[in-house]
Amino acid sequence: MSQTQRTNYRWTVVVLLFFATTINYLDRQVIGFLKPDLQKEFHWSESDYGFIVIAFQAAYAFGLLLFGAFIDRLNTKQGYTISIIVWSLAGVLNGVVNNTFGFLVVRMILGVGEGGNFPAAIKAIAEWFPKKERAFATGIFNSGANIGAVVAPILVPWILGVYDWQMAFIITGAIGFIWLIFWWIYYEIPSRHKKINSDELEYINSDAEEEAAESKLATEKIAWSRLFTVRQTWALVVGKFLTDPMWYFFLFWLPSYFSSTFNLDLKKPTLPLILIYTATTIGSIGGGYLSSWFIKRGMPVFKARKTAMFIFALCVVPIFTARYATNIWQSVALIGLAAAAHQAWSANIYTTASDIFPKKAVSSIIGIAGMAGSVGAILFPFFIGWVLDSARAAGNVTAGYNILFTICACAYVAAWLLMHLLMPKRKAVNL
Repeated sequence: MSQTQRTNYRWTVVVLLFFATTINYLDRQVIGFLKPDLQKEFHWSESDYGFIVIAFQAAYAFGLLLFGAFIDRLNTKQGYTISIIVWSLAGVLNGVVNNTFGFLVVRMILGVGEGGNFPAAIKAIAEWFPKKERAFATGIFNSGANIGAVVAPILVPWILGVYDWQMAFIITGAIGFIWLIFWWIYYEIPSRHKKINSDELEYINSDAEEEAAESKLATEKIAWSRLFTVRQTWALVVGKFLTDPMWYFFLFWLPSYFSSTFNLDLKKPTLPLILIYTATTIGSIGGGYLSSWFIKRGMPVFKARKTAMFIFALCVVPIFTARYATNIWQSVALIGLAAAAHQAWSANIYTTASDIFPKKAVSSIIGIAGMAGSVGAILFPFFIGWVLDSARAAGNVTAGYNILFTICACAYVAAWLLMHLLMPKRKAVNL
């Protein structure tokens, strides 16, 4: 079958997932740029802000687990719809509440709703793409997380200049309802979709026989609890637990790092942050492309994923030298490389899950692994808040950030080694 014979509608699905992920991260990232205003409004300390982040992460962890199981039992289209309604409504309500308790509640609702994004998106990729294209497709839609972070330092200061912090939440939260219209019109599973031809459907299902042979329950419902009985689940849990907290550190604390260390004005468009989050876009797409490139040149799928992830783990290591940076652009280069490597790592760890688990369990396993990452992101802010408050009390908050960058430098190599010990060879899950 030639490429020209296929409709390639599957890439339209990637576009939908890309914009959903962009909105997802825009909605959660807004708080980082409003932090100075919110601290003045509600009189928060660094530890108070850390607690708000922890509350969001706890709810997000629960949302991942909830929607992961829910989407596998319902379907991708309806599950994603419910998820984005919940998180968009909560995003709007962030701008309505007028006290700390109300703010905490709506941040938790936001976390629960946003928990449906990645289980639904990864499942959609597994439904629409053969294995050799999944990492690249995942890298593209996952780059939406970075675009959301690039848009935030442009959009939020503009809204603050024209309106106030309340409108920043309301406007960004409402965008999800617009996306929902396109999702409901254009998405359906391939076998029921009217806009793809038989050649594309055949291409999408080119792994079907292999996957069916690997799992005797490929076409049946899989008991969610049984996923905890296999080593592959725990390998993904460890990988996400150790590395996801680093990404949330980049999201929620980088603005204040540059503000406190280099006196960056967060009420104006911030080029350093725009460059860092742009680099993560390149990392996400490039990371997905690299393992797909290895596969197309004959490398086994599992080896391609692990090789790519090892390369990206090494790319994070230089961030520990950020403590020696003498100007903002040196920090931007080091942090940008690490953040880009994280997104490249993320594209491949997500795809590894769809490589070794049957499609009927993909949403659940992403929910479980994502929950582990969120648990790590719940615990890490306690440490971050303590380190930064202690450093601020000592009159040198930058020293606190140096400690955190050193931890980031070690986390990915440690995660890769532990994943290799738990899952040294590819073995498809046969529950």
